[in-house]
Amino acid sequence: MVLRIAVIKESVAGENRVAATPETVRKLIALGAQLVVEEGAGAAASVSDAAYVEAGAAIAPQGQAVQDADVVLSVRGPEPAALANARPGAWVVALLEPYGQRDRIEGYATAGVEALAMEFMPRITRAQSMDVLSSQSNLAGYKAVLAAADAYGRAFPMMMTAAGTITAARVFVMGVGVAGLQAIATARRLGAQVSATDVRSATKEQIQSLGAKPVFVESVTGIEGEGTGGYATEMSEDYQKAQAELVSAHIAKQDIVITTALIPGRAAPRLIADAQIATMRAGSVIFDLAAPQGGNVEGSVPDQVVERHGVKIIGYANTPAHLAADASALYARNLYNFLSAFWDKEAGKPVLDDEIGNAVRLTQGGKVVHPQLLAQAGV
Repeated sequence: MVLRIAVIKESVAGENRVAATPETVRKLIALGAQLVVEEGAGAAASVSDAAYVEAGAAIAPQGQAVQDADVVLSVRGPEPAALANARPGAWVVALLEPYGQRDRIEGYATAGVEALAMEFMPRITRAQSMDVLSSQSNLAGYKAVLAAADAYGRAFPMMMTAAGTITAARVFVMGVGVAGLQAIATARRLGAQVSATDVRSATKEQIQSLGAKPVFVESVTGIEGEGTGGYATEMSEDYQKAQAELVSAHIAKQDIVITTALIPGRAAPRLIADAQIATMRAGSVIFDLAAPQGGNVEGSVPDQVVERHGVKIIGYANTPAHLAADASALYARNLYNFLSAFWDKEAGKPVLDDEIGNAVRLTQGGKVVHPQLLAQAGV
């Protein structure tokens, strides 16, 4: 029996990405799979149905792609009811928001599907090519700087003209993960004077390697800020106080601030308060990449321009979706790398090992099985 993989059209408002491209369709077919793409699935990412057909996929009417599917690929997890016609035990491979969508995860268990959350991919060497959070954050950091530059109303680079000199914009990046590093690099390419901060001391050299100025708390020792998987973790009260004082003094001199701090499974940490916004000069811009997770910035609202004290605060509900074609290409390759890495030729399907399987599997055999979700529910 040939493995049937369904690629569905996203149903979440504003989600312009798609989980497979003609490139990855060809590669999955080469492995031995049959691909069925829901009609119009790639339209918002500039991929036509004809392009999928040319790559070897079949096109199914809306709602029918999952019929007898063994694997369902999507960007954001589908509603459990949409999986009624999938085969028992079918894989659902997507960004499933396990902490924020617990009812939906329970629905997957009830539906008898095996939900695999790509955001739970462990940050280990052999899984780097499957790391969807990194690929999407990279584009998000880039887009944040472009959006901030567009809203800024002044030039980024220093310009020397016969009429006088325009000084370079000062950009401050808070949080130096994948998104933050790309934001630094993009702002530097645009000619800005860039500084950056993070709670993880190891990022200081990364900031300097990109030609930016590191801004770090020096008065509190013993704070490394390294969390599981390379993510930042919550800091001590002493560190938070020292960081707030340092940031307050620095932020008043900045034209653009990009905030990127997230802690998996928790609301985004508050980095900038209203009192700090009030110290910035009129016309400055803050882009809050964490806006959909509660925001790093007081007053930020996803997909709205909020003005406080003459400062514009912006942030998208789904930043990667604003670069849908490239974001889809990278995401689709992440999914292909995931499936192909575990492809068993004799079985004609992917077979997960325990390390990665246990990390990403949320449901199996009609139950929620992920340890973190069970602990969250007190099981």
